[in-house]
Amino acid sequence: MLRALSWSARQGSGLLALGIFAGLLAPPLAALFRDVVTITVAGLMTLVLLRVDPARLLSYLRRPVMVAALSAWVLLACPLLAFGVAWATGLDGPLGAGLVIMAAGCAATSSPAFARLVGLDGEVSLLVALVTTLLVPFTAPPIALGLMGIDLAISLPGLMLRLVLVVGLPLLLSIAIRGVVARAALERAGPAVDGAVVWLVVFYGFGVMDGMLAKLLAEPAWVVGGLALAFAGNLGLNLVTALAFLPAGRRVALAGGLLSGNRNMALYLAVLPAATDDRILLFFALCQFPLFLSPFLLRPVYARVRSG
Repeated sequence: MLRALSWSARQGSGLLALGIFAGLLAPPLAALFRDVVTITVAGLMTLVLLRVDPARLLSYLRRPVMVAALSAWVLLACPLLAFGVAWATGLDGPLGAGLVIMAAGCAATSSPAFARLVGLDGEVSLLVALVTTLLVPFTAPPIALGLMGIDLAISLPGLMLRLVLVVGLPLLLSIAIRGVVARAALERAGPAVDGAVVWLVVFYGFGVMDGMLAKLLAEPAWVVGGLALAFAGNLGLNLVTALAFLPAGRRVALAGGLLSGNRNMALYLAVLPAATDDRILLFFALCQFPLFLSPFLLRPVYARVRSG
């Protein structure tokens, strides 16, 4: 089992890419995992926390300005940039709203795992993911309402319950595991833990693809256009953020770009009311494709930039 998980870690980018398409093309598989998305994300967060070096994490806490700057960029600057692009290009309706709301979201909880997969900084990714997840209830609704005139009607108690599950409980569990398992044993099991992270992300991808194939067959042109916009939004935010934070060093800039492009759409899908425009929700689901494929597509780019 440990060998199989370690192999999965080495093949992580490819497995993520295959997993998202398996969820799309096999509706029964997607339906099977639909109801375990929250549990899967909680397990993912626990394993991610186990693989983060506490000493390096504390070192970043001693650099609060950099962490605060990245968090403010993700939650405030990015939606303003997305709104500017939508306004300049005349992109309105569900796609324009979806792009801005996506850019107003918190960094994906899988960002640290993805950073590790492509050789980037998992610790700074974890910190910014945690900070933005805690702050997004107070930033996303007013930004969405103020910029796009859309009331997301996000339930703050419901969102906080989600946060307790996907952040608070995994944090406590990871602390408990570190208290009973020797550090050396955790380090030896590191590759297997990374492999387990890969599979949990794959299972999450299965669940969020539930119903996607039917929507693709019903409205192929709109879905393809939404998919293109999802990739443009993800990669565009990634590039702009990396350039903006290049003075902080390549490692931080590249990690910041990755987490800025990859947003936690699962959080929106969990708390938005049923009255929300179906096409906005569909766009959020389409955003999973660049999220899952970015480690596969960008890994050689990151390797070249780091060594350059």
